[in-house]
Amino acid sequence: MTISSRADIPAARRIVVKVGSSSISGENAGKIQPLVEALAAAHGRGTEVVLVSSGAIATGMPYLRLAERPSDLATQQAAAAVGQNVLIYRYQEALRPFAIVAGQVLLTAGDLENATPRSNARRAMERLLGLRILPIVNENDTVATHEIRFGDNDRLAALVAQLIGADALVLLSDIECLYTRPPDEPGAEPIRRVRHGDDLSRYAFGSVVVNSVGTGGAATKVSAARVATASGVGVLVTSADLVDAALRGEDIGTWFDPHPDPVGTAAGPVTAPVPRTGADTLGR
Repeated sequence: MTISSRADIPAARRIVVKVGSSSISGENAGKIQPLVEALAAAHGRGTEVVLVSSGAIATGMPYLRLAERPSDLATQQAAAAVGQNVLIYRYQEALRPFAIVAGQVLLTAGDLENATPRSNARRAMERLLGLRILPIVNENDTVATHEIRFGDNDRLAALVAQLIGADALVLLSDIECLYTRPPDEPGAEPIRRVRHGDDLSRYAFGSVVVNSVGTGGAATKVSAARVATASGVGVLVTSADLVDAALRGEDIGTWFDPHPDPVGTAAGPVTAPVPRTGADTLGR
């Protein structure tokens, strides 16, 4: 169905939700529970839900006795190998009271850029959804390299939404909506709606933000929204703390209108890959 506004989200047949490392790891690990409760409520309403979750590296760091995010690729891969296992366990434990089973899907950029693995990934996720499994998607950081990685999970989420023909994409952030400039700067104003074709070049979204656990920021979310909306997928950007309100269609966040005449299908990418944002460490 066509989702033309945030108010239509509860009626969506299929939704992709993306959450970042900082929202569900470290001192915020307890926020997995309310996130899962919101996803379970949507699932219970009959919506097919796919979760794109960062957090593998951040979750694995304490088990490797790392006080800071590792800078070298091999240690990032090791942390991801440990953390992905723990992260999925935490999600499954939170889902257990709702009798929902999680299915882990790990992808590399090559999986979505090449026809055969792309088709395989789509078929696997379609079958999981048909079985009422909740797919939890992340980049396969254990084997990803700087040259072939997605760059950030906002982009991955947009490509997954495109791949499975989602009706809407919800990108969860640390703030309630996007602003015309960094929200701590004078003159910053909230952006509530971005219509198809709006010129956003006058806004100062800033470059990628690299914190102690992940990569991301407003610029990556805008780029990802452009990819998703080109495929006819409406996009909502809002706070992870407001995920339940977002999935219930409340008037929150920044809404990106979908392209009124989508230019592609799940058979292949409809746009050129989103340019890398400059971060040179894995983003999960």
